[in-house]
Amino acid sequence: MNTLETILVLKVSVLHLPQKILRTLNGVSKINSKKMKDKIIKKATDMFLKLGFKSVTMDDIACEMCISKKTIYKYFSNKEMLIEEGTEVIHQKIHMLMDEVIAQNHNAIAENFQMREMFKEMFKSFDHSPAYQLKKHYPEIYHKMMANEIEDCSNVFRQNIEKGIAQGLYRPETDIDAAVKFYYTLIFSINENTQLEKEAYELEYKALEYHSRAIATAEGLIELEKHLHKPTI
Repeated sequence: MNTLETILVLKVSVLHLPQKILRTLNGVSKINSKKMKDKIIKKATDMFLKLGFKSVTMDDIACEMCISKKTIYKYFSNKEMLIEEGTEVIHQKIHMLMDEVIAQNHNAIAENFQMREMFKEMFKSFDHSPAYQLKKHYPEIYHKMMANEIEDCSNVFRQNIEKGIAQGLYRPETDIDAAVKFYYTLIFSINENTQLEKEAYELEYKALEYHSRAIATAEGLIELEKHLHKPTI
């Protein structure tokens, strides 16, 4: 049997494979494809955060992963698409961690400081603020991301204030809508206008103290002072 005949036999054999086997093979191919796409997103996002969204190229990512640039373009038509999917992964991870903190059932003030520690741990190895970089170099992606962040964070801030009022730590007459808007405006403004992550972190600390003092009861202020004077904060 010559080479051409062998190829024809193989093609005919594949065509006559049971549909169940063909579906299985197709399923395995899709799983492997998704795994590769997820690996690219993870590696690219790590590099974007550590080295900067602007400075990292598709060549850099391919080299770091030991794959061809063609493989990356199979899943992402351009760098902007890769950044957009990467920021969505970060968004999901942040809110998963926030949900974990909430599930620990701290009091409202302690909960905010635990959130702060969570963000510190997550971004401790990065010199530059991701939000600052994204707004400067990829404003369309930034504004799309912020639309989702504002909605999600507003819900978390609102739940925290309602919890604090129920616990007697925040004043019952607090204008919740205004307090939520003031706080997220402060936090997002700091992050998008402060280049260094360390400096942003310090300003966020001041914003948290300002926010807490503005709505705390006498009991809430006592709880706040306990956290402000912890050496780890």
